[in-house]
Amino acid sequence: MAQAEEASAAAAFAAGLAAVMARAGHHGAITGARRLSGGANMESWLFTCGKADFVLRRAPSAEWLAGRGLDMAGEAAVIRHARTGCVIAPEIVVELVPGDDFGIGFVMACVPGTADPEVVLANGPTLAEEIARAMARIHALDTGPLDFLPVLNAVEGVERLAQQFAGAGGDRPVIALGLAWLRANLPESGPLRVVHGDLRIGNVMADHGHLSGVLDWELAHLGDGHEDLAYGCMTVWRFGRLDKQALGLTDVPTFAAAYEAAGGEPFDPVRFRFWLVYRTVWWALGCLSMGQAWRSGADRSLERVVVARRAAEQELDLLLLLEGDAPAAERARPLPATQPAPVAGDGEPSAGEILTAVSEWLAATVKPRLDGRDRWELAVAQNALGIVRRELAGRPPVADRALADAILAGQATLASPGLLADMRARVLATLSADMPKYPALAPARALWEQP
Repeated sequence: MAQAEEASAAAAFAAGLAAVMARAGHHGAITGARRLSGGANMESWLFTCGKADFVLRRAPSAEWLAGRGLDMAGEAAVIRHARTGCVIAPEIVVELVPGDDFGIGFVMACVPGTADPEVVLANGPTLAEEIARAMARIHALDTGPLDFLPVLNAVEGVERLAQQFAGAGGDRPVIALGLAWLRANLPESGPLRVVHGDLRIGNVMADHGHLSGVLDWELAHLGDGHEDLAYGCMTVWRFGRLDKQALGLTDVPTFAAAYEAAGGEPFDPVRFRFWLVYRTVWWALGCLSMGQAWRSGADRSLERVVVARRAAEQELDLLLLLEGDAPAAERARPLPATQPAPVAGDGEPSAGEILTAVSEWLAATVKPRLDGRDRWELAVAQNALGIVRRELAGRPPVADRALADAILAGQATLASPGLLADMRARVLATLSADMPKYPALAPARALWEQP
């Protein structure tokens, strides 16, 4: 029965997609449709129509779209405008309309190459230079035709983050520390430029070592171009390349020089640092919002609740970005003592051991039968089981509203005796439970736990 329902759904999907493509003048059977893995927000489907490959980009729900600053029609318009400015971006083939009864989104011509970070990161400085050139071209785009884009002003942006923090409980001290720093280090405003908003490894296509497409324009807005420069340099988007801060491909001075040589504005390290901290706070809160979206019912996917636990990654990165402002004595202070982990008994299996058994069964029995999106979702499920198992083993409380309030009020700072050491210990313990494979965790532990 399940297989029959699955076949019926697939046939209906292909028929709906064929009607959309026919409206755009592309006739032929829809074959090979499969949902691409990854993508915390939008659905992406690769398919063949006739002899050409295309990608359907579709919103998960109208409710989810209601919270966006840019709708799907606006995203398509930005991509078209970018192509007129010689930015390497996908061609928009057709936009979905209500009469299609096929959701909200658009179809693009498939860009050659891959967005797989492991493959893309192997290309090194040549690709970094081409991304820098694309970024400079984006920032040089005429803003006139894009007056519908939302505007990100640093002052207003920080206060929106503060409101989002309050809405998420306002109880994570490290995020409060980031907000306090942002309020104290607001940069001067400059000319508004088109900002991609998500220009990083994972959102660029590379073909034989060269840039073949800039993807995922859903966060495009008008603002400071240094925001784009900083965002791709976040630790999380370097996929383990900790020694190459610029997109995991090169160093920041080299990338900045390539950006300037391609017509980008002069690099300002002060503005760069502000936006690096800003976007780290932004993504920490973005992760927490995933859990809120799951609770509200707007998106009940397993991925939402797992990504919500990635907030701890950004707390680690924030502390590494900001701790240099602490007095030397506080940076040298040892971590407070921690309680030893409980030792498993010899009696009945614990809840954690049962979860381990389930995860091992999934890996041995279910994983070999899956591929594509299904195999990727299984990995998410196994990650979720691991999070629960480690929490049962003793994940410390993460909420401390009193300390967060004190930090925002300026009553507790990095100069407060013991505050930095306490937050280091909290972050290490939380991240060890939530995402122990995060590449920056082991170096931070080695740095902070040294005698």
